Amino acid sequence: MSMQHFPILPPHVPARGNAFSKQLFRRLFLAQGWSFSGEFPDLPKAVAIISPHTSNIDAWHGFTALLGLGIQITVFGKHTLFKTPLKPLLDWIGVIPVNRASPHGLTQQIIQIIQDKDKIWVGMAPEGTRKSASSIKSGFYRIAVGAHIPIVMFAFDYDHKTIRCLGVFHPSGDFDQDLPKILACYAGQFSARNPEWLAKPLQTLVKK
Repeated sequence: MSMQHFPILPPHVPARGNAFSKQLFRRLFLAQGWSFSGEFPDLPKAVAIISPHTSNIDAWHGFTALLGLGIQITVFGKHTLFKTPLKPLLDWIGVIPVNRASPHGLTQQIIQIIQDKDKIWVGMAPEGTRKSASSIKSGFYRIAVGAHIPIVMFAFDYDHKTIRCLGVFHPSGDFDQDLPKILACYAGQFSARNPEWLAKPLQTLVKK
């Protein structure tokens, strides 16, 4: 697979790694027969969503792509995990601890963290589970609205071994109005590792 099928990270996007690690994981990603398509947006802050999520191996492909790009994607985990031997690994990955029992609420904690950063991309799977979800959760949307940042949409296409960047969506503040527009961007652009576990809202969007 030619290296031209892998994007260069734009300058305003939060970065991690070095030339050696990026080359290593880029080659690993491409050596598995995968590629990347779409224009990568040059944004200092965003909520990055990727669908469909139907397998644990999604994380492997996503992780090698992220390290190959050299992008820092922030995810959030229970604060109690940081009191275990997993802490060094969580710190290296870029997991930020949050207290789900906080009286201020999980969403508000994340919004505050975003507002305190100059650059941050928050990564989320809208389905919230790899099994067949009945709906798309609104957490990613509420975070984007509360932090006044855009949503960048990515899709797994297992049929073509491609991760697709589907563009940038600027939320209006009305989830029920915007969700069909977001889902429309995914229509015909994805295929799942386990199609039987597709979230119900995505099932009608599969390319025939």
